[in-house]
Amino acid sequence: MRIECVFFDYDGVLTTDRTGSITTCGFISRQTGIALERVSAALAKHNKDLTLGLTSYTDVWPQVCEDLNVDLPLRLLEEAFDSTPVNVSMFDLAAQLRRECRVGIITDNKADRMRRLTFVQGLDAHFDPIIVSADVGKSKSTPALFEHALARVGLVAAHAVFIDNDPRNVEVAALTGINAIHFDDAVNDVSGLAERLYRDFGLLQG
Repeated sequence: MRIECVFFDYDGVLTTDRTGSITTCGFISRQTGIALERVSAALAKHNKDLTLGLTSYTDVWPQVCEDLNVDLPLRLLEEAFDSTPVNVSMFDLAAQLRRECRVGIITDNKADRMRRLTFVQGLDAHFDPIIVSADVGKSKSTPALFEHALARVGLVAAHAVFIDNDPRNVEVAALTGINAIHFDDAVNDVSGLAERLYRDFGLLQG
């Protein structure tokens, strides 16, 4: 079947940090001198609710500061979002694909972080739709988020491809019938991914 849409995961595929937590916690630790382990622990307790849209970073920030025993400005969090490193080669691949089909994003992510990154990186100029777990209230741990994405583009699963660096998400996506591909972020072989998209789905023939 012809592929009508290729969905990319965000962190670890369109970025060179494996997860958004690595980016955010690492930046805050470097800027404040607070041990990474402490920053990670202070944010980790809120991760599930943030990812499902049950709360926001603005709401939990006072508690994070209390746990760190320091009053940090909220703008530090925005700067942490802005530090997210783009995987330039993957963006280039998405641009090539966009000449042949639709390209979108499906990500387990926080609503306020993705709003900021959509603005800073101009994501909505390159990807449509951008499906964020916090906006839907579902994560990639169940097929529901993928089914929501398919409904947004009006496609049956066989006409879509999904690329993720987490094998667990790839397995769940495959349950819906989506053509799911695991991308090894440690290797970051974008050219190899392009070859597979050509070989398996006839994409990027030009």
